[in-house]
Amino acid sequence: MGFGDQRFTVNLSILFTELPLLERPAAAAAAGFGAVELWWPWTDAPVPERAALDGLKRAVEDAGVRLTGLNFYAGRLPGPDRGVLSVPGEESDRFRANVEVAAGFAESLGCTALNALYGNRVEGVDPAEQDALALENLTLAARAADRIGAVLLVEALNGPESPRYPLVSAPAAVAVVDRVNEATGLGNAKFLMDLYHLAMNGEDLPEVIERFAARTGHVQIADSPGRGAPGTGSLPLEELLDRLRKAGYDGRVGLEYKPGDRPSAESFDWLPREAR
Repeated sequence: MGFGDQRFTVNLSILFTELPLLERPAAAAAAGFGAVELWWPWTDAPVPERAALDGLKRAVEDAGVRLTGLNFYAGRLPGPDRGVLSVPGEESDRFRANVEVAAGFAESLGCTALNALYGNRVEGVDPAEQDALALENLTLAARAADRIGAVLLVEALNGPESPRYPLVSAPAAVAVVDRVNEATGLGNAKFLMDLYHLAMNGEDLPEVIERFAARTGHVQIADSPGRGAPGTGSLPLEELLDRLRKAGYDGRVGLEYKPGDRPSAESFDWLPREAR
């Protein structure tokens, strides 16, 4: 096995960002990829103008790539925010306003995975209050995802880079997945296993794979340290992805790494073109 046996999707919110948003799908296609994923592209607009949505939809379709994953509105990302669904007040309201918009956009492109970032802890707010709000909003999101035949993804981030984010281990994120599935009865909430974040947390990655591969709805990778392309750090990513396959994960692998000081198109030399 190896990288050539995986199916990859390129995250256009971290790769090809040297280009305008609407040029990135075509750039990914020119680099040999047939699938892309995105964070919510409009960081200041949970409900953007129809023209913005239509323009991005056209860019994806014209490039001939498939949108395989989309984040719900998550605040300023990249930036200080790590999602907003557990943040009381205006930001939680913005998340709710975005749910049907994001689900509708995903449905229009056949995208069947929606990622909901949990949000940072807020000083002066009871964590239990934030967790109750999170469950309420994740339940809303899971039902919207179910209506379009999609899974809802819950992601663990890493403590060093996201110190106020409460889900900084695989078990913590999977526990939230369980609570959402229990609340909805739908079973469409899944774990987003980002091997970079888990490695930064010091988790035993083979053990995480063994325990949670069956609960995993999507996988993302970057090397560690540095969050660069495979081969720039010390993670045995090829071996880890092989373990995932053997454990039963047969979905795509999101490339969510920083290209470094070179154009994104030059950062794929680790992956033969015929394997993209």
